[in-house]
Amino acid sequence: MSDVTSPSRMDKIRYIQAMLGELRTMAEAERSDLLTYMIEMAYIEASDIVRGERPLRVSEQKRNSIA
Repeated sequence: MSDVTSPSRMDKIRYIQAMLGELRTMAEAERSDLLTYMIEMAYIEASDIVRGERPLRVSEQKRNSIA
């Protein structure tokens, strides 16, 4: 068996956050304002999850009450 452990959920979110940061930089360099904005929103969401300020999932009840 391998001693290598699989990344945790939070490790995956941190990786996504890092990739979004790189994509945001690329979008800014291409002067794609809307794409930069949308990637920034996803980056902020990932950051909030990492800091524990937002849950990974929105409960079904909350989603239905918004609609």
